[in-house]
Amino acid sequence: MRVAVFSTKPYDRTFLDRANERHGHELLYLDARLTTETAPLAAGFETVCAFVNDRLDAGVLALLQGGGTRLIALRSAGFNNVDLAEAERLGMTVARVPAYSPHAVAEHAVALVLSLNRMTYRAYNRVREGNFSLDGLLGFDLYGKTVGVVGTGKIGLIFADIMHGFGCRVLAADPCPNHDAKAFVEYVTFDRLLADSDIVSLHCPLTPQTNHLIDARAISQMKDGVMLINTGRGRVIDTRAVIDGLKSGKIGRLGLDVYEEEEQLFFQDLSQHVIADDLFMRLTTFPNVLITGHQAFFTEEALTNIAETTLDNITAFERGAGTLHRVTPPTLA
Repeated sequence: MRVAVFSTKPYDRTFLDRANERHGHELLYLDARLTTETAPLAAGFETVCAFVNDRLDAGVLALLQGGGTRLIALRSAGFNNVDLAEAERLGMTVARVPAYSPHAVAEHAVALVLSLNRMTYRAYNRVREGNFSLDGLLGFDLYGKTVGVVGTGKIGLIFADIMHGFGCRVLAADPCPNHDAKAFVEYVTFDRLLADSDIVSLHCPLTPQTNHLIDARAISQMKDGVMLINTGRGRVIDTRAVIDGLKSGKIGRLGLDVYEEEEQLFFQDLSQHVIADDLFMRLTTFPNVLITGHQAFFTEEALTNIAETTLDNITAFERGAGTLHRVTPPTLA
C-alpha cells in the first residue's frame, strides 16, 4: 500500500524501513505534522500513518477521505487526537499500537522519581561549574514511602512493581482494578490515594473523565511537599493549578514527560526560537521541576515494536487477514 507517514524523524525512518523489509509497502516520509494545511500532501495515499501530535479532527479526516485515504495507522497507543466517530462515519478504519514497551515508560517514570528526589540534574550542572556544595540537594529514602499509582494498566503495574522493589508501600486507583496486580498493590479510592501518598504517578489514559483529573481540588487533597509524576497524557494535569501548587509548596517536586499543550513544542528543536507558551516557560523556572520532551517511549525495543506493529496493521488491512488493532468509538467510550 502507499503510505504517507507524517511527523517523521530520522529514527522513525530507520525503524520503519527495517520493519518494512518483510512488508514491501511504499512509504513516503513527511517531516510536517498532520493538520488541515498539510493533509492535502496525502492525496492518493490509501493509508496515512500518524503520531501523537498529529491532528485528526473532522476537518482533517474529511480532507484525507476526499484524497482516497481509507486507513489511519497510528504509531502510538493513544488515540485521543482522533475524532473516531467522524472516522467511522466516513468509512475510515483507525488502527493503533496497543502496547510497544510498557517497561520503557514505567522505567522513565522511575528515572524521574530518582532524579527529582536526589536532584541529580542540578548536581550535574553544579559539578561541571566546580560547585560541590550540597545545599539544596537534600533528598529522602524511598524505602517506606507511600507511592500512589493512578491507572493500573501494563505501564502502571510495572511502575508499581519497581517501586515495591525499593521498599515502598503501593496504593492504586483505577475504576477497573487489574486482576494482574500483585498482592502488595492496595486498591483505594482516588481521594484516599491523594491523601496518603508521598509520590503520585499518573498512568491513566486521557478520557473525558480524566481530563484535568489533577486540578486545584485534587492538589489540595495531597500531602504537603508531594512528588507528582506524569508520563501518561498531558491534559490529565491542569497546568495552572500545578503552578499554583508549586508556588504554595504543596507540590514539592514535579516530573513531566508530557504537557497539555505539547503539540507546538515537543519533537522539534526550538532552541533558536522564542517559546511563546507562558505556562510552559513558567514551569521551567522552578528548581524542583524536571521536564523531558515526551521521551519515555524512546527505547530501541519500543521503536522496534511500534514500527513492526504499525506495518502489521497496514498489511492486515490490505489483505483482510491477520491482526488489526482497530480502534472504534465504543472503545473510546
